[in-house]
Amino acid sequence: MALSIDSQRCQGHGRCALISPDLFDVSDEGLGVVLVPRPAPEHATDLTRAIGNCPEMAISYSDHPAG
Repeated sequence: MALSIDSQRCQGHGRCALISPDLFDVSDEGLGVVLVPRPAPEHATDLTRAIGNCPEMAISYSDHPAG
């Protein structure tokens, strides 16, 4: 499983980084960045919250990362 952010969809709200700063950050351009492409099971709750709170639905967690 791989975590990714579609840079074409991300609008830079930064909710992912606020919800889970261990997994996400914001780039100098203001867009979301994945810090941990393969998060550990203990991050499941924050990961689910970050995905659900992305207004553009730009975060994916799957066998085939977006991008």
